[in-house]
Amino acid sequence: MVITDVQTVSFKYISKMVRDSDGHGHPGHTHEAIQTLLKILTDEGVEGYWFGANATVIEKTIKPAIVGQDPFMREKIWQDLMERQRLNLSTLADNILAPIDLALWDLAGRALNQPVYKILGGYRSIVPAYASTMCGDDLQNGLATPQDYAVFAKWAMERGYQGFKLHTWQPPYAGAPNPKRDIEACAFVRDAVGPDIPCMLDPYHYYDREAALYLAKQLEDLNYYWMEEPMDEHSMSSYIWLCQQTSLPICGPETCEGKMHVRAEWIKHGACDISRAGVSDVGGLTPLMKIVHLCESFGMRCEIHGGGFGNLAALCAMRNGEFYERGLIHPFIDYEEPVPWLHQLADPMDDQGFVHASELPGLGMDINWDYIEKNKVD
Repeated sequence: MVITDVQTVSFKYISKMVRDSDGHGHPGHTHEAIQTLLKILTDEGVEGYWFGANATVIEKTIKPAIVGQDPFMREKIWQDLMERQRLNLSTLADNILAPIDLALWDLAGRALNQPVYKILGGYRSIVPAYASTMCGDDLQNGLATPQDYAVFAKWAMERGYQGFKLHTWQPPYAGAPNPKRDIEACAFVRDAVGPDIPCMLDPYHYYDREAALYLAKQLEDLNYYWMEEPMDEHSMSSYIWLCQQTSLPICGPETCEGKMHVRAEWIKHGACDISRAGVSDVGGLTPLMKIVHLCESFGMRCEIHGGGFGNLAALCAMRNGEFYERGLIHPFIDYEEPVPWLHQLADPMDDQGFVHASELPGLGMDINWDYIEKNKVD
């Protein structure tokens, strides 16, 4: 089998999401938006798909690099693209590489008529989920106050979620960042869900050491499960220092560049208690599984960052990750409504808080081809 073409198809849809000036998503006015489908085609008629690719980079850089190659040689293709990143990070960031790798995994599953999580080895088909909120906002009855988080956390428990994670207020919102306000919200949530529900905090990412330690000490008293990225992750020494000062598990790195290499350094130097990675953070499912097995070798959990088909496939092929991160959720967003280009959710969850992996071939996407065709744009 040989790759014969790499294509992108752009199409419009109606979005209810907006981004603030710092890039964080929130509920907002209804507007038209554009999504892109990546297609990898072969000489045997088997294709692989993923959504969210950069059409310009695909056409100019990726397509010339992989056309003519065997699509089952994913490691070779990924290693080649990773080496090209050295002098091309502006165009070949990890979130650009990830769609290529994911489409190749999807192609392999479709060719073999198997879900990807079983091709990876298969460990389970369902995983427990926690509710992961959007960042704080100023929307009335949204996530504007500490009490709002408590009301939403109570709803999440009634829905069946097995844990709750706060993303608190960040710039450009007035008064943010504020570690005391973050803790106030965490305290209201703990009161709302009771003493036994795992609760986590992902706060402002550029607090200094003193603010991060304040958060950690307060979360110890609230019996929180972990905290993510309270400081700039490029300062590994700051995380070593924080881990030495607190009994609260510190989860990371999440967004720091470096794939499995930087995570190996964090583990070696004691900069985290739980590792963290997702397909978009590290350049695909291929490197994510390297990190999963790295963590397993050190007896460490790897909690997967974010949801979606690729991350769920990894979770169902590993033992050392506890939760699926379901979200980002918000009181004003109906998370149970599939995006219009898919016939089903990536992560259907039952009333007991377990997300079920799709048994469809590939990554499990049941694509609404009619919708894409009717809404194509140049």
